[in-house]
Amino acid sequence: MKKLLHLPIQKAQDMVRFVRELPRAVALVFLLYFLQGVVHNLGHPVTPALVEGMGIDDYYFGLYFAAMSLGLFVGAPIWGVLGDRGNKRTYIVLGLIVYSIGQYAFAFVGDRNVMILFRFLSGFGVSASITLIMSHLIEHSSDSKRTVYLGFYQALFVLGGSVGYYLGGRMTEIPWLIDVFRTDDYRNVFFIQAVVNVFHATLAFVIIGRDTVRNPAASKNPLQGFADIKKLDKNLIVFLISLALISLGAINITKFIEVFMNESGYSPTDIGTFVGATGIVSIVATIVIVPVVAAAKRDFPFMVAIQALSAVIIFLVFRSNELLVTLYTGFMVYVVLKAVYTPLEQHYISSHAKPGEYGKIMGVRQSFFSIGLVVGPLIGGFLYEARPLLVFDFSVLMFVIGFVLLLLIGRNIRRTGNGAHS
Repeated sequence: MKKLLHLPIQKAQDMVRFVRELPRAVALVFLLYFLQGVVHNLGHPVTPALVEGMGIDDYYFGLYFAAMSLGLFVGAPIWGVLGDRGNKRTYIVLGLIVYSIGQYAFAFVGDRNVMILFRFLSGFGVSASITLIMSHLIEHSSDSKRTVYLGFYQALFVLGGSVGYYLGGRMTEIPWLIDVFRTDDYRNVFFIQAVVNVFHATLAFVIIGRDTVRNPAASKNPLQGFADIKKLDKNLIVFLISLALISLGAINITKFIEVFMNESGYSPTDIGTFVGATGIVSIVATIVIVPVVAAAKRDFPFMVAIQALSAVIIFLVFRSNELLVTLYTGFMVYVVLKAVYTPLEQHYISSHAKPGEYGKIMGVRQSFFSIGLVVGPLIGGFLYEARPLLVFDFSVLMFVIGFVLLLLIGRNIRRTGNGAHS
């Protein structure tokens, strides 16, 4: 009993020690990416209502998401190569300004087809900060701490996203915001987001500072990241393909779970509370579980097991007659697994890069991840319309294929010994 009572105290002490030992550059990146999670999710809760209020067909919602993801796919390797040459903070700020322009124009342009273009622009712009802030964090992380830092980095973004999602929804209901900013007009939520994001860009310029790692030999061709994919280690290429498939499955779950809950009779408050809970669970998992997994130095076995368990959990959760109960139990286990998997895959990919090339390799990583974001909702929309359960079963299939690919990579690594942090 004494040992059980001592565990929470020990965890709290470990957390205090972890925070005290954080390098200043890492702590500032954590703060910056948390705020990015808040700012960049302000528009999400009102987007469906904005599109519906403009009389735009439902399938355009999937097109808008796919267009933004396509912007991420194209932009990430370009910004990554540019950032490796130096002046990361300049490119981060430039990308964030482009994102603000895209978000504002998306809400106010008034043409459903031109809105697709500006959604692409938003994705292209935000890919700069996603790619280069991560590469900045990796450059300031020792290899022994990198997985843990990446876990906190991702969890804080998820937590910030939950906060932003809540605030974005509340903006349309708070009387003084309606009086001052007319937030009952959903377009003005995007205007506020665009303006706040400019301040976020200014903060990023101050926080990131000058580059401490530069690669003067980095290619001057911003498209070099795409050209170098064929030169990557074969195991890494297969891993990136598995990442694309897994992201395809995961994004469909994220995008359609709220629709599924809504059609199952749950209120916006129920849905908002659930989304907030996933953010809290994610960061708790990062604090408690990721350091333990990272210390084990067995990344690949954990990644394989996580995908197998994820497939089983998602297959069972959406077949339950007590949906809310299984969402707060079984689905939360999936949230924990996802929180652990992300820093493991990011660490594995970063281990294949030389110093000064983290931007390029993480840009390629973001491109493969974005393939799932582009294709997933397009397929998911048709599947959901045919039968809601099909979209979640399709996610299970993607997890299973990703699991098989990871098994193949693990076998190759054991056979050849060619694999970092396996």
